[in-house]
Amino acid sequence: MLFGILGETRAWYGDGTEVPLGGPARRALLALLLTRPGEVVSADRLADAVDPDGAVSAHAVQSQMSRLRKALGAGAVIEQAGAGYRILVSPDDVDAGRFERLAQEGRAALRTGDAEGALTPLREALALWRGPALDGLAEGETAGPVAVRLEERRLGALEDRIEAECRTGDPRAVVPELRELVGRHPLRERLAGLLMRALFAEGGQAAALAVFEETRRHLADELGADPSAELTALHRELLSADPTPVPVAPPAQLTAFVGRGDEVTEVAGLLRVARLVTLIGPGGVGKTRLSVEVAGLADVAADDVCFVELAPLRDTAALPQALLSALGLRENGLGMGADAQPPVDRLIAALSDRMLLLVLDNCEHVVEDIAALAARLLAACPRLRVLATSREPLGITGEHLWQVKPLEPDAAVRLFTDRARAVRRGLAADPRVVRRICAALDNLPLAIELAAARVRTLDVDDLAKRLDDRLDVAARGSRTADERHRTLRAVVAWSWDLLSEDEQRAARRFTVFAGGATAAAAPQVCATDDETLESLVDKSLLERAGGRYRMLETIAAYGAERLDEAGERASAEHAHARWLLELLRTADPHLRRAEQLEWLPVLAAEHGNLLAAVRRSVEAPEPETALRLLASAAHHLWIRGVSASVAPQAIALLERADGDPSPGSVGFGDREEYVLCQEEYVLCVLLAASGAVGRRVWQRHRTTAEKALADAWADGRTGRYPVALLLWMLRSASEEDPHSAFVLVSSLSDCPDPWARATARYVAGFGPLGEGDTAQAERTFTAAVEGFRTLGDRWGTALALDALAGIAGGRGDLAGAVALTDEALALTERIGALEDCADLLVNRGDHRFGQDAVSARADYDRAAVLARRAGSSTGLAAALRGLGDTALHEGDAADAERLYTEALERADPHWVRSVGTRVRTLAGLGRVAEARGDHATARTRYREAGESAAVMGPDTPAALRLLGLPEQVVDGVAEACQGR
Repeated sequence: MLFGILGETRAWYGDGTEVPLGGPARRALLALLLTRPGEVVSADRLADAVDPDGAVSAHAVQSQMSRLRKALGAGAVIEQAGAGYRILVSPDDVDAGRFERLAQEGRAALRTGDAEGALTPLREALALWRGPALDGLAEGETAGPVAVRLEERRLGALEDRIEAECRTGDPRAVVPELRELVGRHPLRERLAGLLMRALFAEGGQAAALAVFEETRRHLADELGADPSAELTALHRELLSADPTPVPVAPPAQLTAFVGRGDEVTEVAGLLRVARLVTLIGPGGVGKTRLSVEVAGLADVAADDVCFVELAPLRDTAALPQALLSALGLRENGLGMGADAQPPVDRLIAALSDRMLLLVLDNCEHVVEDIAALAARLLAACPRLRVLATSREPLGITGEHLWQVKPLEPDAAVRLFTDRARAVRRGLAADPRVVRRICAALDNLPLAIELAAARVRTLDVDDLAKRLDDRLDVAARGSRTADERHRTLRAVVAWSWDLLSEDEQRAARRFTVFAGGATAAAAPQVCATDDETLESLVDKSLLERAGGRYRMLETIAAYGAERLDEAGERASAEHAHARWLLELLRTADPHLRRAEQLEWLPVLAAEHGNLLAAVRRSVEAPEPETALRLLASAAHHLWIRGVSASVAPQAIALLERADGDPSPGSVGFGDREEYVLCQEEYVLCVLLAASGAVGRRVWQRHRTTAEKALADAWADGRTGRYPVALLLWMLRSASEEDPHSAFVLVSSLSDCPDPWARATARYVAGFGPLGEGDTAQAERTFTAAVEGFRTLGDRWGTALALDALAGIAGGRGDLAGAVALTDEALALTERIGALEDCADLLVNRGDHRFGQDAVSARADYDRAAVLARRAGSSTGLAAALRGLGDTALHEGDAADAERLYTEALERADPHWVRSVGTRVRTLAGLGRVAEARGDHATARTRYREAGESAAVMGPDTPAALRLLGLPEQVVDGVAEACQGR
C-alpha cells in the first residue's frame, strides 16, 4: 500500500485504486502517523492534529484509530505503543519519504557538479507533490511545523532543479517561473540569485541588478538585514560584467599555421615594448595570417583585441566609423545622433583608458588617412597598441617595421604538402619537385596555397611543368618585392585560366560584394549555383566560414579587372543592389516587431555591402537606387547607432539633387512613385544630418523635407517608412521651434499603421506634459507603451517607458519611476544601446537619490563606466553630474565642484537632451558656492541654470521641479532670474 501526504492525505492499494479513508479526522490521524513512519506519535499530538482547540479526548482518538485500522485492513499495521501509536510502513511507501530521498540524491549530484544527473531525481521528487503538504490538517502545534518543514524542502528542491536546468540548458527558459517564485518569496536570496543569473544570461544586466536592489530593500525593511555574502558577491560580479558589444575578433583560421612560429614570438615581443608595429611586405606573403597568430597570443592580448578589416573600405571619410563598428560601438544613441560628437572624438573617449590591441589589416589603399588616425589615437589613448599590415609603412613617429618575407624553403615545402594533402589524401610527392614548385612561386604562401589546391586534379610533376612554362622560371635571378608581386599575379591568373567559364563568371561577379556574402546572396548576384561556388572554394578562389563566402583581396583585385574586361560590372552591381534592396525591404517591417533582435545581426553583417551599394549608386549616378537603399536601411541604422556611416553619401546625393525632391530630379514619373520619393528624400535628409557636418545640411533642407513628409502621410495615406515620423520628431526636438513637427506627427494618433499610431501617441504625450497636464500625458504615453509593446518593438517601448518614468518621478512615485526605468533599461540592453543604458542609469539614480543615495551612487558610477565605453561625452557629463550631487550630499564640496566642472565641459549646450544635465550641473555649482558663502557666484550660477531651463518652457520653476531639483534650489534659481 502507498500513502500520500504531499497534498490531501490519501492511500492506494497496490493496483492503484484509492483506499476509502473516511472523514477528515481519520485522514488527520493517518497524516500525522505518516510524517514519522515506524515512530511513536503520542495520543496528545494526535488529538492536537484533529482539533488544536483541545476538544478531542483520548477516547475519541482511540475510536477514530480503530476505524482507521479497519479502513486500511492488512495493507498497513497501526499499533499502540505506550501512550501513543505508530504505523509500520517503509518511508519509501510514503510520498514524503520518497520525495526527501530523491531530493537528497539530486542535491548530492548537483554539489558534485553532475547537473545532468541531478535533474532526473529532482524532477521525480517534485512530481510527487499534489498540493500543499498535509493539506486539510488544522494548523496546530503538531501539524504546522511538519508542513513548514516539508514546504521548505520542496522549495529547496525546486531551487536545485532550476539551478540544474540553468547549468545544462538555456537559463532564459526559467525566467518566468523564477519571477513568480521571487514574487511569492521576496526574502529568499537563493531564488533572487538564480533569477539574477538567468536575467543576465538573457542580456538583461539592468533587470538582474534591479532584482538585487529589490531583494536588498525587502531584507532591510522586513528583517533589518543586509544581503548575504553570496548574493552581494553575485551583485559585484554582475556590476563588473561588461555589456559592451564584443569587438570584432580576428578571423577564425581553418588551416594549420606553418613556418612562422619564431616570427610570431618575435613580433609579439616587439609589441610588448612598442605601441605601433607594422607588418610590411608584398601581397600574398602572409601578413594577415601572421597578425592573426600574434593577436591570438594570451600575453599579447592581455585585454581586448579588435580586428579591423580595411580591404573593403573605399571611402576614407568612413574610416572612423569603420573602427567604431569593429569595436562594437554606436555612433549615437537611440534618441538621435544630435550631440555633434565627431566619430574620432568618440573613439578617443572610448579608448582613452582601455587596454586594447587594435589590428588594422590591409592599410595600403588608405595609408595616409589610417596613419593620421592611428597617430591621433595613440597620442590620446596611452593603453592602446596597434598592429598594422600594409604593403608600405604608415610613416608616423614611433612606428616599428617588421618585414614579412617569403617562407624559408623547408617551411614552404611543408605548407604545400599540408594543403595538397587536404585535397588529396595520402599524397606522396617527391620533395625535390615540391621544392621546385615552391621556388617557382617565390615561396609566397598565397601562391603556394593556390597551386596546392590544383593537386586535386593534377599530378605534382604535371603541376611543376605547367608552372615552369607559365612563370618562365629558367630566366629568373634574384627577386625584388615588385617581381614577387608579379609572380603572385601570374599564379592568380594561371589559377583563373584553369576555371570553367561558369566558374570565371561567378568569381568575377563575386567581386562586387564588400565583406563577403551569404550562401543565399552569392548565387543570386553571381548568377550561378551552389555547386559552382563550392568548386571555387575547393580551388581556393573563395573561402567559406561562418556561413559566408569571402574572397581574398589579391584575388578580388584580379577578379575585378576581369569583371571590367567582360563588360559585366554594371549588371553585377545592379544585381547586387537589387539583392540588397530586397533584403532591406524584407527586414524593415520585422524591425518594428518582436523579431527585430533576429534581423538586426542579419543586417549588421551586410553593412559593408550597404556602404558599397550606396556609394556606387551615388557615383553612377543612380539617385533613385541610392534613395531607396538609404530609406530602406534607415530604421536598422538608427537602432544600431551607425547612421552616420552613410551620412557622406547622403550628403553627396542631396548636393547632386540640389535639395529638389521633385519627380524629375530623381527619375520618378507617376504620383505614387513621387510620394515614395518624397518620403525617401526625408530619410536621406535625416541620415545626412546625422554626420559630423549634419547641422548645416539639416538647416538647409529642413523646411522642404518637412513638407515632403507631411505630403507622404496626408489625406489618409500610410507611408512606406513609418520610422521617418519618429526620427523627424526626435531631430526636430532640438530646434528652437519644434511645433510644426509635433503637430505633423501627433496628428497621426488614429493612423491605420500600428507603429505609426504608437509613435504619434508617444509624441502627442509631450503636448499635455509641457502644459502641466501630467495625468493626460501619462494616459497618452501609456497608450504608446501598449502600442509598441503589442508589436514587440523594444526601441519605441523603451522611449515611452522613460517618459512615463519621468512623470512618476515628478509626482513623487519614486518606486514606480525606478520600476519603469528598470524595464526600459532591460529593453535597451537587448538592443545594445550602451549610451542609452547610461542615460537610463542616471535617470534611475536621480529617482533613487532622495531615499537611497548609496544605490544612486552605484547607478551613477555604472553609467560613467558605460558612457566611457561608448565614447559618449554627453552621457559621461550626465553621470558626472550625478556623482557631483552625491559628493555634495556627502559634504565633500571640493569633489562636487570638480565633478560638476568636468560635467559642464563635456555637456553639449546645443543638444536638447543635455539641457537637464546643464541645468542641474549649474544649479549644483550654485549650491557649492552657497555652501562656501560665495553668494555672488551662487546667484550667477543659479541665473545661468534658469536661462538654460528656459528652453523647457516659460514656467522655469515647474521645469526645475520636473528635473527633480530640491525646492530650495528652485527658489534660489527663481530669485536669481528675477534679479538679473
